[in-house]
Amino acid sequence: MTRFSLVVATMGRDADIAVLLDSVLAQAWPDVEIIIVDQNKDNRVAPVVAAYEKRLPIIHIRTPRPHANAARNLGLGRAGGDVVAFPDDDCILPPGTLSKVARTMEHEGADVLTGPSASPAGGLGSGRWQPESAPITLRNVWTSVIEFNLWLKRGVAVALGGFDEKLGPGSVYGSAEGNDLVARAIAAGHRCWYERPLEVIHPDKRLTDVATARAYTYGAGLGVVLARHRPPFMTWFAFFWRPLVGVAVSLLRGRRHHAGYYWQTFRGRLAGFRAQPGLDGAA
Repeated sequence: MTRFSLVVATMGRDADIAVLLDSVLAQAWPDVEIIIVDQNKDNRVAPVVAAYEKRLPIIHIRTPRPHANAARNLGLGRAGGDVVAFPDDDCILPPGTLSKVARTMEHEGADVLTGPSASPAGGLGSGRWQPESAPITLRNVWTSVIEFNLWLKRGVAVALGGFDEKLGPGSVYGSAEGNDLVARAIAAGHRCWYERPLEVIHPDKRLTDVATARAYTYGAGLGVVLARHRPPFMTWFAFFWRPLVGVAVSLLRGRRHHAGYYWQTFRGRLAGFRAQPGLDGAA
């Protein structure tokens, strides 16, 4: 029986954590621990922990540093499971997720397993996703990974050094830390597998005000990671021309808000790509 450690880095939320924990309880999986890494200055998470700690093994860690990857790595250091994952504090695990992960990892001999984001309204969520299950390579890692649906054998995650803390929310290179981690796993010779039916539900924030506000830093993170791992030319080049096409199409349709999102995405990706020489290596 696979033992799971779910590391939840949280800041600014409480009710959403309860929804996530309810979805974990609904898995009816006999061996799962929750490690909540609390970055809040206030005590909002404590009542949630108190409400669930008799029904789920919960480790509650407080940290003053508002940085998602630092929090995830802190939780990884306390994890005791065979498999570790990092669901966001506003995720929902559909019924059967844990059994699907255990079954797929065993069947595919995978050290790392990923799946797509699902929208609460139905269908797939933000991002471009591979249409079919397949091994993850440097060609498709960019369309096969999201941090909240990333499952690793704990020993592999530890050996890789966890997430790069120079990337992700809380840094100026605000995304693509999951792509970077999986690309490093590929380089280390680990088998990485994308399972299309393995969906995790997460709010769909594409083209919202929130997405536009962080488009530059998220673009910068992807630019850094593309430069670091150097996939084939047409693979990385596509991430630069597509937002420019998005700018043009949005302006033609009079959607200035959308055009601003695509332009900031392009600017961020270009800046991150150029900044890469000073960011070599993992944290």
